[in-house]
Amino acid sequence: MDVKDANGNILQNGDSVSLIKDLSVKGTSVTLKRGTVIKSIRLTDDPEEIEGKNDKVKGLVLKTAFVKKA
Repeated sequence: MDVKDANGNILQNGDSVSLIKDLSVKGTSVTLKRGTVIKSIRLTDDPEEIEGKNDKVKGLVLKTAFVKKA
């Protein structure tokens, strides 16, 4: 099962990705801006979702359609 970013690049555990769109985080008032780098991602059971950490938000789950490999 390959997990791919918005550009079709294959993602692996530990990769860094950057956002390609401003995203509002549900349950908080935080908005992650385009270009924000999420380091050390973890793959999930769903090939369209990844987990990551940011300074502002812990336990972040992102759709792969909104990220590109950094």
